[in-house]
Amino acid sequence: MKENHAPPALTFAATAFAALGSEQRLSILRRLVRAGPEGIPMGTLGDSVGITGSVLTHHLKQMVSAGLVRQRRDGRRILCAVDYDEIRRLSDYLLQECCADQGGHQTGGHHG
Repeated sequence: MKENHAPPALTFAATAFAALGSEQRLSILRRLVRAGPEGIPMGTLGDSVGITGSVLTHHLKQMVSAGLVRQRRDGRRILCAVDYDEIRRLSDYLLQECCADQGGHQTGGHHG
């Protein structure tokens, strides 16, 4: 059977990694991971990673579009948070065939 397009998991992973393809975006993601599921206001995020204004907005837009970050309004503030389910999905994609060439598929827990 010949496939003309990439499997959905591969497409998701490629989109996610493209969205993380800069040091600034990785810094944003790591700061949001530290913030936890409630997220942090955009202003606080920008101040803590040293990226503000339209540049921060652009980076966040890319990450939201890839499904890695969520934004929600809280009064006048915009809260940003990591989508932990999608980050786990990306991690699982990377590790799904872990050790398959060594006689078996390691599931769960073999992360380092």
